[in-house]
Amino acid sequence: MNPFTRQRAAAVTATGELRLIGLIRRWLGPTSPPAPFGVGDDCAVLPPSRHPQLVTTDPVIYGRHFDDRVPARAAGAKLLKRNLSDIAAMGGRPQWAVVSLALAPETRLAWLREFYLGLAGAARRYGVKIVGGDITEGPAGFLGAFLTLHGEAAAGRVVTRTGAREGDGLFVTGPLGGSGAGHHHRFVPRIAEGAWLAGQREVVAMMDVSDGVAKDVQCLTPHGLVASVWPPLVPVTPAARAAARRSGRPAWQHALSDGEDYELLVVLRAPRGEAEFARRWQRRFGRPLHALGRFQRKAGPEDVDWRSLHGYEHLR
Repeated sequence: MNPFTRQRAAAVTATGELRLIGLIRRWLGPTSPPAPFGVGDDCAVLPPSRHPQLVTTDPVIYGRHFDDRVPARAAGAKLLKRNLSDIAAMGGRPQWAVVSLALAPETRLAWLREFYLGLAGAARRYGVKIVGGDITEGPAGFLGAFLTLHGEAAAGRVVTRTGAREGDGLFVTGPLGGSGAGHHHRFVPRIAEGAWLAGQREVVAMMDVSDGVAKDVQCLTPHGLVASVWPPLVPVTPAARAAARRSGRPAWQHALSDGEDYELLVVLRAPRGEAEFARRWQRRFGRPLHALGRFQRKAGPEDVDWRSLHGYEHLR
């Protein structure tokens, strides 16, 4: 469904801000606690924590992160899930969120209801409370939802992007590529996996794959080293293979470049029994942990040439 309408009676302008806030509370249901611990006060009140705190923010914008092919409920769920993926990448447990909206006056009220029901469903699934936010009028044709998510370290430590050194192994939690076929909003954020990984001493760095491995791996690679990855090791999705048939490019290139995979890139300290680690992972999650390569001083002649690939970069 298109989020906009020419019928004023069906648009948010026929509702007004105050009534719309009441409707949003109803749509969110028990995922939004009463004020001052939820919607209804100038700020939400959050209880203190003994663990390191995590904060992330990501939007979904019509025409950029979703379009008419994406159901409104899926767009609402994606708003939370892409933030959850950031929390997962640091080994965190999600807790609270605030959501701000910029709505064109012609935004369809029925579409917005479905969007919030999708957001509420994802919040229930992952134990997140929606504790506040804001609404502002945007220009014609614009719809943006902006979520800030708070969490805490699940395993007593925070796993960052820095920590890799020469010889460490690079792994990924699932196959990659072809996200435009629907995975970009159907994905499952790796919350349980990230929390488990943060509890393993072999894990020294981690991040989620949102802009494509070709871009994101640069954030994990220490100065003076390269990520030495052999193309046949790259796990590819069926959607990436289909995209390769259309483009004429190898499927592994789509896997490393397409982005919005929301799997986790994991760096394991070498040599700490990578095979045994992969077996423990398999027993825990029932699927393989894929070895991509290793951080080395220089790449081999058959390794991926990262200069010929790129992921998604904003403002380029």
